[in-house]
Amino acid sequence: MFNFLTISLIIGYILITSVSIISIIYIITHQKDYGSQLIVVLNILGIIFPGIIYSTFVIISLIFYPSEFLWKLSICFGFISFGITAIIYSFLKEYKKIPIFPYLCYTSLFGFLLGSLFSTDSVQIVNNNTNTDFLTTDISKINYIFNTTSGLLIIVFQILLLVYLLSTSITINIKARNKELARGLLLNTLFISIPLLMYAFYIIFQLTIFRELHIFFLWLNLLSMIIMVIKKPEIFIVLTNKIYYLHIYHKSGILLYSYKFEKEESLSDSAIWGNILIGINHILSEFIDKKDQIDVMETKNSEIVVNYNNDYGFAVLVITNKKNDILKNKTENFIRDFKNRYETELNEIQDLNKMINVSEFEDTKEIIENNFQVYL
Repeated sequence: MFNFLTISLIIGYILITSVSIISIIYIITHQKDYGSQLIVVLNILGIIFPGIIYSTFVIISLIFYPSEFLWKLSICFGFISFGITAIIYSFLKEYKKIPIFPYLCYTSLFGFLLGSLFSTDSVQIVNNNTNTDFLTTDISKINYIFNTTSGLLIIVFQILLLVYLLSTSITINIKARNKELARGLLLNTLFISIPLLMYAFYIIFQLTIFRELHIFFLWLNLLSMIIMVIKKPEIFIVLTNKIYYLHIYHKSGILLYSYKFEKEESLSDSAIWGNILIGINHILSEFIDKKDQIDVMETKNSEIVVNYNNDYGFAVLVITNKKNDILKNKTENFIRDFKNRYETELNEIQDLNKMINVSEFEDTKEIIENNFQVYL
């Protein structure tokens, strides 16, 4: 007779694998929505490891071919999966910045665990199942017992990981301008604690029910993460990245348009630096190659990113808390739309002696809001 729990795990595995593959294909085909190849790779790895690799080794070692070695491999891939999750969280806090101390702890624990796992008595299999057909296999009779060292290392790792994820998501919630999305991330972090706790309980109490609960809750957590990644592809910038101002300057140094994003911020120094920067660079651009022009400059509170369009004689300054690839792509799209919308006006003011009527560019607000919607 078929075993209900075994059949449920097989169905769950087929579903989560299918969803993972479909999600990966979606991310690859819509990678422009994510703004950066690095974010695309992180999202894909964050799905592949828990949804396909880890789950595959768990299912094989429980149902199809119970093996201490395969179970140890599943633990290693589980470590890697949560390590990728931690990197994603650190990038949500501050793009492209990995905190040194937490990852020193992670790599140290991972090294200790590898050494412990591949000793002969680190994990022992207890298999009291008499059925050979995988559909009738009673996985509750297949148990993996951890020795003290391996079990303790895994539990310590899970506790430290949970502390890091919670502290990071709380920090993001405090700093982020989109509080609703930040709260969703915090709830997702609390949900992550369930499969982590279930695995810890499995090690401590050696009851297989906690192992199965760990697997099911891990899959549910992965599904919620996939939904968030698909629905909010730009979550990396929505949470923490800010634009304070956007200035458009004519090559003569005249400000064609200015837009303020953050109402509560006052960064008057960035506007002053913008005038100086544009004036210097457009004078020099007549004599030097474009590659020698300044394209980014830091002030005390911000970074000033400069994008030139020498064909039409204007430059766009974006004052932000942190330059990144997503912001670069959106600025390039904005410049293209601005150029297309005001091609006639820009051609007319190529002559530096011609009077410039900045009121002609008042509809730029609509172009900015269309391209930088996630920053508003």
